[in-house]
Amino acid sequence: MFKKKNLLVFLIAVLMLFVSACSSSSSGGEKPAKENDDGKKEETVEPSGNLVIYTARDQTIVDKVVGMFNEKYPDVQVDVLTMGAQQVLERVRGEKANPQSDFWWGGTQSAFMTAANEDLLEPFKPSFDASILPEHKDPKGLWYGEMLLPEVIMYNSDMLKKNEAPQDWDDLLDSKWKDQIIIRGVLASGTMRTIYSSIIHEQGADTPEKGYEWLKKLDANTKEYAQDPTNLYLKLARQEGSISLWNLQDILIQKNQLNQPFDFVYPESGAPILVDAVGLVKDAKNLENAKLFYEFLFDPETRTTLAKDLYQIPTRTDIDKSTMPDWYKELDLKSLDLDWGVMAEKEAEWMQYWDENIKGKN
Repeated sequence: MFKKKNLLVFLIAVLMLFVSACSSSSSGGEKPAKENDDGKKEETVEPSGNLVIYTARDQTIVDKVVGMFNEKYPDVQVDVLTMGAQQVLERVRGEKANPQSDFWWGGTQSAFMTAANEDLLEPFKPSFDASILPEHKDPKGLWYGEMLLPEVIMYNSDMLKKNEAPQDWDDLLDSKWKDQIIIRGVLASGTMRTIYSSIIHEQGADTPEKGYEWLKKLDANTKEYAQDPTNLYLKLARQEGSISLWNLQDILIQKNQLNQPFDFVYPESGAPILVDAVGLVKDAKNLENAKLFYEFLFDPETRTTLAKDLYQIPTRTDIDKSTMPDWYKELDLKSLDLDWGVMAEKEAEWMQYWDENIKGKN
């Protein structure tokens, strides 16, 4: 009897040790330890807490990137508010005294330059700083360009072959394209404002009258101004027009993912390449998590995935080209020589003049 009792006590003790070991190795137990510089073990603290993002990104992109981020950092609660790029600027500006967001994701170079001048952004030098060209980032680290958006000539590929479409900007003024051009409403579109401002800049920023004359000729060939991108795609697909001007990324998405009869010509003289940027909101409440998202967003693996799935052109110059999709490898990014500081300063004035004096009057 005594031996049986001792055996029972021994078995219970072994069972308790087994349960204890399983408990400590479960997700609810202690964090795994790592050695510090002194060789002592210290607890690894996983990122947690909140992260508030204001973004002008499409919901498809938001869902994909935030999902990828939370796979890696599941304990960070990410809240995203989606709005237009101009609305983000106005909201961040209005909340300057009491910031409600941590990370500004997506906006034009001009918008971020304005925000930097108004002291709305937090300086930060990320690990990938050296891989971003000087013209694609703020010299004080207030913003970094995430991706490049070349603005190109778009055409209906059921109506025209590539060699039949306009090959450069001046070709759009040929009378044979009269009533064949459909343009997205200009004032509400960052893409169109960039294209039209770059045309004025190319004709001579100091003498915008030359650019206005060019835009009058384009207006004469323009059949209609579509109210939004969806309306633009619909009219082109219905063959109400054969030509438009738009950004390369959206054309490729429409063509390859949605099977729309669209293609593009990269203008021979070059394209205005919009730098789409990101930045930290000054005095952000969740600054460390915002920096974490910053680094994740620019990670080469993230950039490669977004290039393959969503046709994004990364600003990082150190990404292995062999890992990128074929469409990217074949791209020759010839840029117009634009002074983006002048563009940011003059855009509102130029676009107001176009709207009041040129649109629909030729």
